[in-house]
Amino acid sequence: MMIDNDSKLAELMAKAASDKKAHDIIIMDLAGISPVTDYFIICSANSTIQVQAIADNVEEQLAAQGVKVLHREGYREARWVLLDYGNCVAHIFVEEDRQFYNLERLWGDAKQVSYQG
Repeated sequence: MMIDNDSKLAELMAKAASDKKAHDIIIMDLAGISPVTDYFIICSANSTIQVQAIADNVEEQLAAQGVKVLHREGYREARWVLLDYGNCVAHIFVEEDRQFYNLERLWGDAKQVSYQG
């Protein structure tokens, strides 16, 4: 499967997170709102170990499609891991950090879709 558009890439990232039991997965469409990226995929995990497992699975699933991560932050501490794929950025949080940073409110103008895996 060739990933031919950013919405499909966002969907694949959400599915990879869901496969590792991420919860409250949201895809935010930032096209025309953010100069940095077109999509955020935001999800929560129950522990830092699960945050790492989700991040690993997103990277593995996308690499299998020939898509490499451009930048990764926060993996060692694993409270908030950011995976940057250019037009799609995944944010994987432990729940309390997700509530603290509240990206959904910060980017409140974006269209949000809840992902049901």
